[in-house]
Amino acid sequence: MQRYFNTEGQCVPEEHYMVSIDDRLENIKKRYVDREKYFVINRGRQYGKTTTLLALTRYLEADYIVAFLDFQRIGTAEFENETAFSAAFARLFIRSLHKAGVNDEGLPESLECFDGEAGNMTLMELFHRLSDFCAVSVKPIVLMIDEVDSASNNQVFVDFLALLRSYYITKKEIPIFHAVILAGVYDIKNLKRKMRPEEEHQYNSPWNIAAKFDIAMDFSAEQITGMLQEYENDYGTGMDIRAVAEEIYGYTSGYPYLVSCICKILDESSLEGVDSELVGNWSVRGVEEAVKEILKEKMPLFESMIRQMREYSEIRDILYAVLFQGKKISYNPDNQAIDLAHMFGYIVDRDGTVQVANRIFETRLYNAFLSEEELTSVIGSRAGRDKGQFITDGRLDMDLVLEKFVEYFTEIYRDSDDSFVEKQGRKLFLLYLKPIINGSGNYYIESQTRDERRTDVIVDYKGEQFVVELKIWHGNEYHERGEKQLLDYLDYYHLNKGYMLSFNFNKKKETGVSCIIMEDRTILEAVV
Repeated sequence: MQRYFNTEGQCVPEEHYMVSIDDRLENIKKRYVDREKYFVINRGRQYGKTTTLLALTRYLEADYIVAFLDFQRIGTAEFENETAFSAAFARLFIRSLHKAGVNDEGLPESLECFDGEAGNMTLMELFHRLSDFCAVSVKPIVLMIDEVDSASNNQVFVDFLALLRSYYITKKEIPIFHAVILAGVYDIKNLKRKMRPEEEHQYNSPWNIAAKFDIAMDFSAEQITGMLQEYENDYGTGMDIRAVAEEIYGYTSGYPYLVSCICKILDESSLEGVDSELVGNWSVRGVEEAVKEILKEKMPLFESMIRQMREYSEIRDILYAVLFQGKKISYNPDNQAIDLAHMFGYIVDRDGTVQVANRIFETRLYNAFLSEEELTSVIGSRAGRDKGQFITDGRLDMDLVLEKFVEYFTEIYRDSDDSFVEKQGRKLFLLYLKPIINGSGNYYIESQTRDERRTDVIVDYKGEQFVVELKIWHGNEYHERGEKQLLDYLDYYHLNKGYMLSFNFNKKKETGVSCIIMEDRTILEAVV
């Protein structure tokens, strides 16, 4: 069977195109498992946690017996009390040992009964028997538990962790697992936040012995390049492997699911706007079209993100402030909202400030926020009504886009106070732009330039790119510096023309559109 790009469930090298994670597995083994650490792999949804655990299971089997358990296989009723949980855990544990090659003869009698009736087994009795097995095992036992989120709002699981902690502390005297690995979205330190209010008093930090897990789980451009090389070896598409890999990384920042999703679309879909005879899907242009498809899809990863913003309004407030107001928010893990947003994988710590994790998340969030106001946006309605005039022979007339924005903005918001314009200006431009390019184009924000004074919007319309700098007027010196920065971006994108939209609160300002020639490049500047 030919390998393919997989976005549903576990990935295996024999069946799927994957980045090589051998270095990651070796690091986990040397830094954590060999050193007898108990730790948690907590990352956002669809971040490759299960794939990593299953690959690690195979990687460790020469030196360890690995008991791999999935807590999704324990039902809600089995978390109601310790007897039901102990029996369910024991059955999963026995089956995992069988899968690891431990036959019934290798099990102590105290464990064999777990495959039958557990009676009134308590957690304490469960651990006594687990200790008995660890004492006589021919190899050290590594316990892995996937999907711990399934259990983390249950008191019996908190008690289970407390016993793990107790045995860990005394493991030199009382045998127990060599290492323990838990995996899920929620970190153990966040158990209290998931538990129901009436149960919070029972939380007692049961796993403060967990080692910090700081091994990268995202993919680098080099890793993506290696995966694409394997695909190219099989199919000979003629792609520029490095360029395609870097474009995929540029949109995803290595988020595993998004990388696989783009590759799957490039491999299996017929994309509009891609010249199949000249470049085909496997091109920078193809990646752009694949991203456009992803942004239109209704998928669990994005649904979860929107749901979490509704549940945690403070996360929504942070993301809105960063995206639309250009606020520089210091990354502080002691801030609950920041900590949660990081745990879910929506933000990262970049140079000490909060940044959205990747360009696809950014654009999806922009679209989500803008959709809340699209129906009531006057300027967006005007742009949508007049959309046809902005497209000539299939090309976007960006000159006219800015000219009409000045006209509409002046007409609609001329009586608005400066503070409103300063806070809402960028959002108003995106509300205006979105219906014009919707369906055929896309946009994203350059995070490096986004602050309270300046934002660069990169617009892609059917393969043609436009750089639009949005800025708040802060004097001639700042303005001239912005023009120079825009020229640098034009060099980066190999463009001869750029655009600047200035929100100027000087009472003597002259609104309108003017053309500036700088260093043989053209800048069309619009002032409102």
